[in-house]
Amino acid sequence: MTHKIRYGGDYNPEQWPEEVWDEDHRLFTRAGIDTLTVGVFSWSLTQPAEDTYDFTVLDRILDRAAAEGRQVCLATGTAALPPWLAKAHPEVNRTDFEGRRHRYGQRHNFCPSSPAYRRHATAMAGCLAERYADHPALLAWHINNEYGGVCYCDVCADAFREWLRNKYVTLDALNDAWWTTFWSHRFTDWAEIEPPNALTEHWRGPDHTAFQGITLDYFRFTTDALLGCFLAEKEVIRAHDPDTPVTTNFMGMFRPLDYHRWAPHLDFASWDSYPPLDAPPTWPALAHDLMRGLKDGAPFWLMEQTPSTTACRDVNPLRRPGELRLATFQAVAHGADAALYFQMRASRGACEKYHGAVIGHAGRDDTRVFREVAELGRELELLGDASLGARTPARTALIFDWDSWWALEISDGPSRLVKYQEVLHAYYRAAREAGADVDVVPHTADLTPYDVVLAPVLHMVKGDLAARLEAVAARGGTVLTTFLSGRVDEHDRAFPTDVPGPLAPLMGIRVDEWDSRPQDVVQPVELGEFEAEARLLFEIVQPRGAEPVGTYGADFYAGTPAVTRHAYGQGEGWYVATALDQPGVDWVIRRILTRHSLLGPYAHQPAVETATRVAPDGSRLLFLLNHTADPAHLTAHAAATDLLTGKRVGEGEPLTLDPRGTAILRIQ
Repeated sequence: MTHKIRYGGDYNPEQWPEEVWDEDHRLFTRAGIDTLTVGVFSWSLTQPAEDTYDFTVLDRILDRAAAEGRQVCLATGTAALPPWLAKAHPEVNRTDFEGRRHRYGQRHNFCPSSPAYRRHATAMAGCLAERYADHPALLAWHINNEYGGVCYCDVCADAFREWLRNKYVTLDALNDAWWTTFWSHRFTDWAEIEPPNALTEHWRGPDHTAFQGITLDYFRFTTDALLGCFLAEKEVIRAHDPDTPVTTNFMGMFRPLDYHRWAPHLDFASWDSYPPLDAPPTWPALAHDLMRGLKDGAPFWLMEQTPSTTACRDVNPLRRPGELRLATFQAVAHGADAALYFQMRASRGACEKYHGAVIGHAGRDDTRVFREVAELGRELELLGDASLGARTPARTALIFDWDSWWALEISDGPSRLVKYQEVLHAYYRAAREAGADVDVVPHTADLTPYDVVLAPVLHMVKGDLAARLEAVAARGGTVLTTFLSGRVDEHDRAFPTDVPGPLAPLMGIRVDEWDSRPQDVVQPVELGEFEAEARLLFEIVQPRGAEPVGTYGADFYAGTPAVTRHAYGQGEGWYVATALDQPGVDWVIRRILTRHSLLGPYAHQPAVETATRVAPDGSRLLFLLNHTADPAHLTAHAAATDLLTGKRVGEGEPLTLDPRGTAILRIQ
């Protein structure tokens, strides 16, 4: 077993003659590659017909990896149907939102409720597990790939009705949850219920629905249906292999699937990082922390990232020199115990032939990209096991809730311009740039370890969350929430009480009205001596014990509170009633963090990202990442040794980070 961060990526040698494999492994050795993800899209190769399995090529791939001293993350290959399966069982093909039954093509193309798909996919997973459970190259099982997509076929309709029966038991309970007395929708038979799509409850696409409760439940059903496919494959793998860890690769902040519902069933979380082209570095950082939070802070795998460029976008910029190294160490800083690429060798054909790869079509080892990959492999070898299994000692939590995300963005009113991810990111970014480590947690998380809990746009409040947030403040902590929070219950029904619903006692306010405006309408907000800008939504706040911290500067509600602070027990509840710009969010968050002494030692240089991990042996690692193209000049806040260079620095001594540079400091 390698006692270092796993390094490698997706490898598809079945696309190449075996003489190319020799060159691949020679280059893998040069680059420090120790882990290969194989078999991701091999179903049609390993099962060329319904009654025929052929593992000849896969045998050679695994045997060669073992001979070279490498290990494999072995995929079940069930993310893309083989053509024969779609031909023999047309019902395995999905029916789309517009009600069209698809024919064979693309990937993520299977109906999750299809018995034929489940039967053949689990048979494939079982055959693989039986054959390779004891193979010396096997490191982990990789079920399917990037689960996603929705089906609206008749089989899914029946499965949805059964899912609803299990959830609600009676039609009276369902009708009450969905508020079906509106528009004469009261159901008297389960068979009357249809999946919500363009032919039933929707118009102008999946986010415009007449009945949010129905659509919300279909989102939940789809999450569970795809999870059922995963669990079926995992079960047959476990019948042959009780010990090898099992995962599937998530996609970070991916709206269609509630990954918190999946998390208990993974042995470790893993995900594919392809951030938006214009995203600040805190965007992938937020996704990393979300993935770490899936397993209660346990390390995750970075299962895919590009070494150079993507190919799926209209414009696909190249990673600049140093950006790959910086992105990789950012993942490690946030909890990654593996750093893998898509892809190891570039495909010659189809839609990803121009996607970045460690080895290009010419197979050269003197390209800039290969040299950067190899140098990074050397540094990871040097780092060794220093960060393996390390945890993040965060005292700040950010609540991330898929139900709130869904409910907010399918709501008619107050504003479709408010985007859940963007608001959460603004508050996360403010905390991270102020030097606070942040755990991104579900609404069910234990909040007792945290001094600060951030819950922006917590649209839906479920279970005992309001009471647990009150407990945070009562013992001296600070809780922050924002506009459009505390609006609906778990069924997306408005609370029959003052806004913000169950959060009102903690926040000490009442909201009767809200003003939704276009993007170009800017409202000034006075925050002490500082003036911020606000957009999109302006809630009109009536304090009920809270004190104003910031006030609106225009319109008929000028002078009324836009930001409030409410003393609760020994702590505070902060409410931000509008979408502040980033400087405004920064102002609020830094005041909260200051109260708890959580500003980082380099908070005055927000372009330098900091992240702390505590290794199993108790050693404290501080990651410093310079996200600019200029050197960053710091003053060391403590005596430390840089694990990448071996250099020691004393407290108060100058510390310089190269452009896009990284330091991993073991604090003395």
